[in-house]
Amino acid sequence: MPKAKVYDMSGNETGEVELSEAVFGIAPSAASVHSVVKAHLAACRQGTQSALTRAEVSGGGAKPYRQKGTGRARQGSTRAPQWTHGGVAFAPKPRDYTMSVNKKIRRLAMRSALSQKAADNKVLIIDGLDMPEIKTKAFVGFLAALGVEGKSYVVTKDVRENIVKSARNLQGVKTTFASVMSVYDIVSAGTLIIDKAALGTIEEVFAR
Repeated sequence: MPKAKVYDMSGNETGEVELSEAVFGIAPSAASVHSVVKAHLAACRQGTQSALTRAEVSGGGAKPYRQKGTGRARQGSTRAPQWTHGGVAFAPKPRDYTMSVNKKIRRLAMRSALSQKAADNKVLIIDGLDMPEIKTKAFVGFLAALGVEGKSYVVTKDVRENIVKSARNLQGVKTTFASVMSVYDIVSAGTLIIDKAALGTIEEVFAR
């Protein structure tokens, strides 16, 4: 049974909690994590790049000069790709980069990412994760008290405005709530910080 240490907001260790074997204790599937991360990065691409082909550039309807006798290469239009102001050969066009990943693979990837973090002892449970006011300095102090350095992913049970706004200017720190966690963010974060109240939601949502 995987376990994680429990801390309070002052960074003091208050005990440990047993994590669900079905969510935090499986053998990680690297293939499923790769598929989901690849799909996530593909979905981040805008796909709005566009250029004009020779058929779409205005002008160029008349042959620039006669076919033979000029000593120059044959040309049919001033809008061919080799001409200045001509169209682009194999011009890029807007496209959708979205990749489809089935539900079972997405859930397996989430459990795999969580299990790997638990195996690496990179899961910290916080009892009563919240802040009385919006203050970035206080949140930096909270992370320092936990000994967290580098990237971290903070998960709460629901939207906590004070936490979101306190952490949003910190480089490498991302916040979310339990039911919409991202496999990519879990994998890319060095430490996973979870509100103890959110743990039940995570295990309920992703155990199936």
